[in-house]
Amino acid sequence: MTQHQSTGRLPPEELRVPVPGGELAVLRWPAAAPGAPVVLALHGITANALSWARVAHHLAGRVTLVAPDLRGRGGSGGLPGPYGIAAHADDMATVVDALALGPVVLTGHSMGAFTAALTAVRHPGLLSGLLLVDGGVGFPAPAGLDPDELITAVIGPAMRRLSMTFPDRDAYRDFWRGHPAFAAAWSPWVDAYIQRDLVGEEPELRSSCRIDAVRVDGIDQLGEQVLGAVHRLPRPAVLLWAERGLMDEPQGLYDEQRLAAARLDPHLVRPEVVPGTNHYTILVGDDGARVVARHLLTAAGVPDTDGHSRSRP
Repeated sequence: MTQHQSTGRLPPEELRVPVPGGELAVLRWPAAAPGAPVVLALHGITANALSWARVAHHLAGRVTLVAPDLRGRGGSGGLPGPYGIAAHADDMATVVDALALGPVVLTGHSMGAFTAALTAVRHPGLLSGLLLVDGGVGFPAPAGLDPDELITAVIGPAMRRLSMTFPDRDAYRDFWRGHPAFAAAWSPWVDAYIQRDLVGEEPELRSSCRIDAVRVDGIDQLGEQVLGAVHRLPRPAVLLWAERGLMDEPQGLYDEQRLAAARLDPHLVRPEVVPGTNHYTILVGDDGARVVARHLLTAAGVPDTDGHSRSRP
């Protein structure tokens, strides 16, 4: 049974958008009605566009959801550098222009949230709303770490996966099903998302993520330009943060103390915890995806599931 049969949803359209160096793969879940608002959704550092599929399910055709495979990942894995958060931000401006999307509700998860924040700063005319999902607010890197130590400290096991090979798709599925963050949250959406990452031929399948892209992006994410973007946003944003971390550990990326230390402008960024979620399930788990979808509909000014109109922030 395919993911689309299991969920009862049509598969997204896959488009190719010319960008410097080649073409960017872009998934699009069209709205049911013409002229509906558009959400542009950016994935995390070793993820791909299908990480947004469960959110698309809960959006239920009330908006169009557009999710690119960022440069160096998924269907865009063959794109060369330059990498870096600013390069992704400028790619997003190209996507909006090439697909004539008009002002979009911009959202991102993890590294995608940092990219969304910098896109908002570099291209403020592109967006009508902004939602950050367990990312976008960072902290200075510890002193004394070289670049490889730094990136390992940030994403650890995810980085090691990029140099691994797998004999078949079942082996890759088993690898992910053993991940603590997904142990209680496996679904057809998660399966489709992780399978999109695989490239190559059996018995040497591997992740589509380019290690050089991940390394550059991971280090750049901790640089002053990117860390400062959330303090220079052209419009207010909501930050949804997960209670638990990347390995489902009790300490998440954020908590009340860390957010207080970040000195966010309360008129610019409104943090909101999503209880019972970890760094991944806030996006791919059912409860988390439902909350994310609700906030995107709010930002888009679209009626919610109860039929009450929500105004844009």
